[in-house]
Amino acid sequence: MHPRMDVKWNLELLDQLDWIWRNQARPRLDGLTDAEYFWEPVADTWSVRRRGESTAPMAAGAGEYVIDFALPEPDPAPVTTIAWRLGHLIVGVFGVRNAAHFGGPPVDYATFHYAGTAKEALQQLDDAYARWTEGVRGLGEDGLARPSGPAEGPHADRPLATLVLHINREAIHHLAEVALLRDLYLRHADTR
Repeated sequence: MHPRMDVKWNLELLDQLDWIWRNQARPRLDGLTDAEYFWEPVADTWSVRRRGESTAPMAAGAGEYVIDFALPEPDPAPVTTIAWRLGHLIVGVFGVRNAAHFGGPPVDYATFHYAGTAKEALQQLDDAYARWTEGVRGLGEDGLARPSGPAEGPHADRPLATLVLHINREAIHHLAEVALLRDLYLRHADTR
């Protein structure tokens, strides 16, 4: 028999995302240009756009820039730009959860001020990620076991650990898409 290991689950869950963030995902965002941020690889791409310039069925945002979307989401879903994916991470993945669980400011797609530059978006992402990871770090075993609560809708009774795993998957998934879009942009620029 193996001796019982004392596992610090919040640190394990945090490390799953943080290792990828520090060693792969965030370094791949260094040097992101505004041209890459807004690049539309195909027609009918959803993005973050100046107010009044969206061609999507709906657009949301409180500032000069808005994010494209539709309810219900079309099938197939549109291809999205790096700007859109970062906006989704900042607001829908980290921001809403930071507000619900870790004392972050209230945020939603309709009232958010989306970044008009890659630099501003990366700062927003870094801030949202830092609040999320600090919150997860402080949960401890009891915090991970408590119910996720009403902010998580039909998953309200699931343990907060389930939400942390979901956010890890969402962040890793979308950050990998951003890396791929950067690779495609580089190759697209080489063919012009």
